[in-house]
Amino acid sequence: MGSIFTISILQSALELGFIYSLVVLALFVSFSILNIADLSTDGCFTLGCAVAASVTISGHPILALFMAMGAGIISGFITAFLQTRMGVESILAGIIVNTGLYTINIAAMGFSSNMNLFKCDSIFTLVRDFIQNHMGAGAVEKLILVAVIVIIVSVLLSGFLGTRLGLSIRATGDNDAMVKASSINPKFTITVGLCLSSAMTALSGGLLAQYQKSCDINLGTGMVTIALA
Repeated sequence: MGSIFTISILQSALELGFIYSLVVLALFVSFSILNIADLSTDGCFTLGCAVAASVTISGHPILALFMAMGAGIISGFITAFLQTRMGVESILAGIIVNTGLYTINIAAMGFSSNMNLFKCDSIFTLVRDFIQNHMGAGAVEKLILVAVIVIIVSVLLSGFLGTRLGLSIRATGDNDAMVKASSINPKFTITVGLCLSSAMTALSGGLLAQYQKSCDINLGTGMVTIALA
């Protein structure tokens, strides 16, 4: 019996691992840095997937990823607003947003439970065509693309956390009383942090939609557990 571990399976696992690693970075910001249990991740992941799929179908695969991130920022802002302005506990705020996003995601998908992108160009097909036209045949273009995207996001995140605002966000999670004493508004830093986290989650969902050329309303189920694991 042949081995179940083949090069293609390993490559696919690495590709999916890089895509999901963006959610890991998102939870690193919310869970580890801000010390906030953000349970809106499942719905935000599907939101990014739905928005990216809709924009990709309209013929704009690159714009789709930025639109997905924009939708994620809005989701993170609402979650932060419930916590900082409405006094809702962080866990409950995440659950409320996650529940509300189900309807939003259905609407973003044209009130359908799934979408098919097989006849649409994606960022992966664009890179594949570019490599084939300029460098000959390639078999690892998807892996290279997702790896480059994750590296870029990681570098930008690392650089941002080293800025004055980034240090303020890190300090908020460690000791919000000290942050208040330093004339820094913790409500603002929490909002920025959750918007950043949700943007990366939605970007991951958008990449997955284009990677597998489909979107399903239940795609984000269990995403918090997967990312934490």
